[in-house]
Amino acid sequence: MEIAALVSGGVDSSVVVHQLVEAGYKPVIFYIRIGMEDREGYMDCPSEEDIEITSFIAKKYGCRFEMVSLHEEYWEKVVKYTIETVKRGLTPNPDIMCNKYIKFGCFEEKWGKDFAQIATGHYATTTNINGKIWLSTAKDKQKDQTDFLAQINGTQISKLMFPIGNMLKSEVRAIAELQNLPSAMRRDSQGICFLGKINYNDFIERYLGKCTGEIVELETGKTIGMHNGYWFHTIGQRKGLGLSGGPWFVVGKDATHNIIYVSNGYDPDTQYGKTVEMQGFHFITEDIWGEFNDAKEIAFKIRHTPEFSKGRFYRTGDKYRIESDEKIQGIAPGQFAVVYDPVCRLCLGSGVIL
Repeated sequence: MEIAALVSGGVDSSVVVHQLVEAGYKPVIFYIRIGMEDREGYMDCPSEEDIEITSFIAKKYGCRFEMVSLHEEYWEKVVKYTIETVKRGLTPNPDIMCNKYIKFGCFEEKWGKDFAQIATGHYATTTNINGKIWLSTAKDKQKDQTDFLAQINGTQISKLMFPIGNMLKSEVRAIAELQNLPSAMRRDSQGICFLGKINYNDFIERYLGKCTGEIVELETGKTIGMHNGYWFHTIGQRKGLGLSGGPWFVVGKDATHNIIYVSNGYDPDTQYGKTVEMQGFHFITEDIWGEFNDAKEIAFKIRHTPEFSKGRFYRTGDKYRIESDEKIQGIAPGQFAVVYDPVCRLCLGSGVIL
């Protein structure tokens, strides 16, 4: 059985190759170039160091190495989505879109179809229940990445392998050190891949510019500061507001009038909510509930954190709603609400927050 391994040069995907070879496989290693590309020329996200490390891993384990480009597809499916979502005053999630359309979309269509399975360094697992494959959470709850995979489909998940999904990050690091892998001590990547070393706000400014607007205290209606554009801010944001007497949190945005609304302190109700409205809910493996009138007990996340919230899942026509058991902070329209079974094992799907 031939396996494709997506390797980025980081410690996680490097150890994936080791685990596969130890298990008796000889994967074909793919490095996907997905740097940002536009009419002014692309800014390549991956450094030459990433490519050198991936090439070293391939030689060390005697694997075929292919470097492929998805620049154009990445611009169309991920970068444009990010810019357009921010411009509408919403919060994007490029990582979810990259997994859906690039790593397990375009790659599968162009190269992955020739392989029985595709292995990646994501912290996730799969579970076979009555012959159907489900996306399930990783052993390392701090590193679990199932929320970033919550828009892939059942066909994609059925071909995926997560060789480090049942390992702790510390165990992955230990293997990399023992095997003298050059990525053993590399820091985990942070932020959005296509930006590389570019600051997020600098990227947004490049495409949307600056436009001075008011920072208004929601409870009083008083203008307490100024900002350079609502597109630089997101619901739940605390840092980067330049206000004294904090903590201040962004609790609302008016894209039409370029106003951001804030609340002071940790306790105001305006920071919190218990209802998460969604549209276009996507079930990964199958719609396990079909048409239903009663509430379904679930666990869920509205951002990338180790913690789960508990609540109930409702459907009315093509609209979906989560009622949280406890108040949650920073419900950001445009982000994805990711739904799990009540015991936080199976990732069922996700929907865009309204």
